[in-house]
Amino acid sequence: MKPSHFLFVAVSLGIALPVHSAGPIIGRATVIDGDTLEIKGERIRLHGVDAPESWQTCEDGDGGTYRCGKEAAFALDQFLAESRPTRCEFVERDRYKRFVGVCFRADGPEVNRWLVRSGNAVNWEKYSKGAYVGAEQLARARGAGIWRGKFQLPCQARAERAGQEPAC
Repeated sequence: MKPSHFLFVAVSLGIALPVHSAGPIIGRATVIDGDTLEIKGERIRLHGVDAPESWQTCEDGDGGTYRCGKEAAFALDQFLAESRPTRCEFVERDRYKRFVGVCFRADGPEVNRWLVRSGNAVNWEKYSKGAYVGAEQLARARGAGIWRGKFQLPCQARAERAGQEPAC
């Protein structure tokens, strides 16, 4: 069967074909949470970083708490709005079949690195292989974002909420 016939049959039968398999995705990004975007209907997990969950709270360093997950998502949305569109380069598909990638604003800055440097996410060593260690050290030294107080690593918070052992 010719590729064009396959596409016709797939569309006729309503079979969902992947929007992109391994190429970059470029478009207006919608923030799902602090480390997940959506572009053109494709969920994109930001590679090598882990942001607080939307329900997660952190200590602010002055004795109070705040919704650090919501703050991370809001900061990401503001950062992306400064220069559109967003381009995400494919790294892999995760166990949830999400596109995992490294993303960039139209004017060049890497989104993943900015998230860590701004203190809105941590370097997830398990996946980043140290790519964002320097950015995390800078955020810590400045007391930026989650580093201004105490917080639980997002992977630990997710595991605790699910009643599981953390795998981070």
